[in-house]
Amino acid sequence: MTRCPLRELENDGIISRKIYPEIPPKVEYSLTDLGKMLEPTLLSLESWGIKYIETQPKNALLEVP
Repeated sequence: MTRCPLRELENDGIISRKIYPEIPPKVEYSLTDLGKMLEPTLLSLESWGIKYIETQPKNALLEVP
């Protein structure tokens, strides 16, 4: 399920992938230097999301439109 978005991030140089030749298969992902540059933006988005959730009525976030 996550294969395509991870592959896109890898192709864009945001993450790197290391494949280990073992059974069961093992793959590790890590941020590249380019990906690490996104950290301030992602932290800002996280902060906004937390503040947004705090402004919503408790049951509003559980409702499906």
